Amino acid sequence: MKTPVIIVFALSMACAMAGAQAPEQVVKAKVTIAPEAARPGSVVSASVVAEVSSGFHINDHHPTLDYLIPTEVKLDPVKGVTAKDITYPKGQPKKFAFSDTPLSVYEGTVRIDVAFQLDPNAPPGDYEVKGKFAYQACNDHACLPPTSVPILFPLKVARRGASAKRSE
Repeated sequence: MKTPVIIVFALSMACAMAGAQAPEQVVKAKVTIAPEAARPGSVVSASVVAEVSSGFHINDHHPTLDYLIPTEVKLDPVKGVTAKDITYPKGQPKKFAFSDTPLSVYEGTVRIDVAFQLDPNAPPGDYEVKGKFAYQACNDHACLPPTSVPILFPLKVARRGASAKRSE
């Protein structure tokens, strides 16, 4: 009795994926913010710094091919805080055995800059902008399912006339 080729292929892919790192272990993301505290109406600069595990890559925010999953910072809305601008780096072209075209990817450390506009009438206090860093990690042979890691931007709004730096 012959085993259909598709079943053998599916089982070999399942075994390969079981031995691969879990998606949440392939990319780790952290957030940096400057300044630590800001006044109402100001712009706060922040960054998402993602570390892609060695041997893996993630697609550029503007992937080379339409069907590829882009890397993206997705933010939940918060009253008094607006994501004004999200700036992605340009990916690096890399040739893979499975594609005739070099693909634009991120490897190693990836920094995405985010600018938040604080509402001029935002009351003083602590705000949290939650979101996720969404991506699809691949190695030279296969891609893991698309996934994301949670990110959190803690923002402190100082009262008008107060110093924009946090007191220790």
